Amino acid sequence: MDRISILGVQFDAITKAEAVQRAMEDIRKGNEGYIVTPNSEIVYMARNDIHLKKILNAASLVLPDGIGVIHAAKILKKPLVEKVAGIEFAEALIAQMAKEGRSLFLFGAKPGVAEKAAENLKKKYPGIIITGCRDGYFQNADIAVTEINEVGHSDVIFVCLGAPKQEIFMHTYMDELNGTLLCGLGGSLDVYAGVADRAPDFYVDHGLEWFYRLKKEPWRAKRMMALPKFLLTVMKSRVTGKEK
Repeated sequence: MDRISILGVQFDAITKAEAVQRAMEDIRKGNEGYIVTPNSEIVYMARNDIHLKKILNAASLVLPDGIGVIHAAKILKKPLVEKVAGIEFAEALIAQMAKEGRSLFLFGAKPGVAEKAAENLKKKYPGIIITGCRDGYFQNADIAVTEINEVGHSDVIFVCLGAPKQEIFMHTYMDELNGTLLCGLGGSLDVYAGVADRAPDFYVDHGLEWFYRLKKEPWRAKRMMALPKFLLTVMKSRVTGKEK
């Protein structure tokens, strides 16, 4: 399937439902890989970081998580089908995995959060098998990998370390981790655990999640400046025809 390039990051132009279908096919066939969900901040970061860009583009699925990426695709006249938020994709994937009794490992967040997320997900999707949990705080990544593998094979491992740490971790340890698909999902475990709230539907539906987050966490203002910088860079890219 053709991908659409936004400042050199190659996105899959598919719907959330199609992404879940693709992921389930990989799980059933045992096709190992990892899934990334870059937003505009990560794409902007990757434009001058060749290593990060290669990591993103080597993923099995590259899903557009953020309205900024969707706007960028329109500006470049390379429209993506829809925004595919990582947290929504992941929950839809869990729902399908539960129907087939598939297994999931939760890795990331503060101590105790993954366990609470596991408890909530098992209540909501009784068919899902949670093979284990581990927080995202570690000094030695090799030890973390060993601890994840101790539970045996998992069909999917959610890696929730924040970007770009989670993408680098998945790419580095993909062959060592005892899982079929790895999914980088940022702060999703906090939401699943109920220790953080997602933006209300109004903000989600109107592409204003970033604004809701800024209101709740004003310290993010500096990071949020990446969005206008990103869109300006995209506009320049359209004029010059150069992606960097």
